[in-house]
Amino acid sequence: MNQVARQPRRVVADKITLAHGGGGKAMRDLIEDVFTSVFCPPGMEDQARLMDAAITVPGARLAFTTDSFVVSPMEFPGGDIGKIAVCGTVNDLAVGGAMPLWLSAAFIIEEGVDIATLRRIAASMQKAAKEAGVSIVTGDTKVVGKGSGDGVFITTSGVGVIAPDRNLLAQTVQPGDVAIVNGVLGDHGAAILAARGDMALDTEIPSDCQPLNQLMEAVLAAAPDTRVARDATRGGLASALNEIADAAGVGIEIGEELLPLRIEVKGVCEILGLDPLYLANEGTLVVFVPEDQANAALAAMQTCEAGRDAVIIGKATKQHPRTVVMKTVFGGLRIVDMLVGEQLPRIC
Repeated sequence: MNQVARQPRRVVADKITLAHGGGGKAMRDLIEDVFTSVFCPPGMEDQARLMDAAITVPGARLAFTTDSFVVSPMEFPGGDIGKIAVCGTVNDLAVGGAMPLWLSAAFIIEEGVDIATLRRIAASMQKAAKEAGVSIVTGDTKVVGKGSGDGVFITTSGVGVIAPDRNLLAQTVQPGDVAIVNGVLGDHGAAILAARGDMALDTEIPSDCQPLNQLMEAVLAAAPDTRVARDATRGGLASALNEIADAAGVGIEIGEELLPLRIEVKGVCEILGLDPLYLANEGTLVVFVPEDQANAALAAMQTCEAGRDAVIIGKATKQHPRTVVMKTVFGGLRIVDMLVGEQLPRIC
């Protein structure tokens, strides 16, 4: 479908006012100037009307997901709330074996937000969508009074297509299956903590925020019997592993010396008493594959930019069912339980 970029209308105000949420000319000018001029959706109806050849394949299934995003600060090294919104939704589809196609984006904007900030967020979303090969096709905006929000909240929904031969489910993990992560852990959580400036940290840690659908396609091509994949977002790797162990009824063993961590992230965690296994990620996933396909899956990951630091971190086992344990560098075993609360608030 050929799309013609709309010429943006100039928004007179520098900041969001309640008039921008009133449904009149100010609101339409905002939408056209900041959002549709960047996203170029197919039409200006109240819904997107879409078709893709992948949907017509016999046995193909639609995948649908939705998520809301809040983060403070809204912009940080390696990304912003807009990039997270796109990547997070794309990755939720990708780890289920779906090919992401379309996104919606709904914005709740607080009165007083700089329109220049909105422009940067929208541009970041479009850049991330282009990288992932998806289109932002519909959306909504609402404005709330000053003090009733926290800058900008974004809700994105995504639609993708799962090929007929794919069925990634946590309960299919079996003892002996190998766990692989695509890269370093905890970067996003550490990046947000450092960006807030509360701790006077000298280091600038970039978020790992990135789309993972192309990496997942490479893994599934190399290891067609991949059992399950999970993106390690809120709650970090530990929560993702616990969810898989519980669903499959298996134990999971990982090695502390195998975990890929930046020195800077280790240092931040040691200073503040945090556990990097529970820090959020926005571009890191864990997959479980049969042992005889593990090397192929690992090699496939490492050919992708998002997987150049991929490593095997452990395996599923018959021992200690529904429990995750870590072999420490001292040779002992430590139970890695689910996080009860949250180490850091408002990070994704």
